[in-house]
Amino acid sequence: MLFRLGLVAAAAALLVPAVHASVAGAPPVGPLPPGQVTTVSTSVGTLIAVALPGQSASSGLVWRLARRVSDKALREISERNIGRNVIVVYKVVGRGRVTVAYGLTKGETRKAYKSVTYKVEIH
Repeated sequence: MLFRLGLVAAAAALLVPAVHASVAGAPPVGPLPPGQVTTVSTSVGTLIAVALPGQSASSGLVWRLARRVSDKALREISERNIGRNVIVVYKVVGRGRVTVAYGLTKGETRKAYKSVTYKVEIH
């Protein structure tokens, strides 16, 4: 699926601040199972919003960034909960191709139960 994204500033402005907790020394996310892959085509200076499906709090499952994202291409500027969903907004700062992959893990463990991947092509 190829999307041409314009400004998502209006959507980003509606985001409600979320509590972001990270644990130092958490193990990296292990191999990702097959999951949703979205291809995005955009240009420098725009914003990209990554939507991660919500999970019930009692499940103990959390979305974690599975692989490092090049800060020469994308910079995370916001992470918020909207209802049960998690929205992460990145600013596009450089050209190239970048993969943004998230794994759904039980707390800060390695095993990923689901994955969501965005392949970003920046012109």
